Amino acid sequence: MILCLDACALYPVALREMLIGYAKAGGFTPVWSARAAEEWARAAGAKQGEAAEMLARGDAARMRAAFPEGEIDAAGDFESGFDGPDPADAHVVAAALAGGAEAILTFNLKDFPSRALRPLGLVALHPDAFLAGALKRDPMRLRAALAEMERAVAGRGMRAFLKRTGLPRFGKAWERDA
Repeated sequence: MILCLDACALYPVALREMLIGYAKAGGFTPVWSARAAEEWARAAGAKQGEAAEMLARGDAARMRAAFPEGEIDAAGDFESGFDGPDPADAHVVAAALAGGAEAILTFNLKDFPSRALRPLGLVALHPDAFLAGALKRDPMRLRAALAEMERAVAGRGMRAFLKRTGLPRFGKAWERDA
């Protein structure tokens, strides 16, 4: 399965680490637009300062190294044809199409309505729904990919950590299926 990662799935750090860890384990193939990577770095800088922006740029370079075909620069290929509520999100759809994605992974479902994506053969998935579903479909691989993160938050509990990360359904499923 190929998924296009929106900038909001790349930042915050915890979600990106989960997604990239699962992708490295073979759970899915990530693609993203060059512009989404830039938005992620700028968001990190705006919220946490210059050092966070530099770290994000380093993380983006590591992602490009891990997934050499992952970053898609499809800016002019499709952007004018996206009929969504925010034309600024067209780069994500363009990258999804150019990268052969089946879905766009985003917290901003309202920006990618099914009426605009369906004719293109795409859907938008919330990270919480995707990861909760992945836990049902592929529990051993996903749990193995997140084992280090689970150890790191052992004192606080994985469910509480996932809830704070904006993944309450995934957190509930993680605890229930432990």
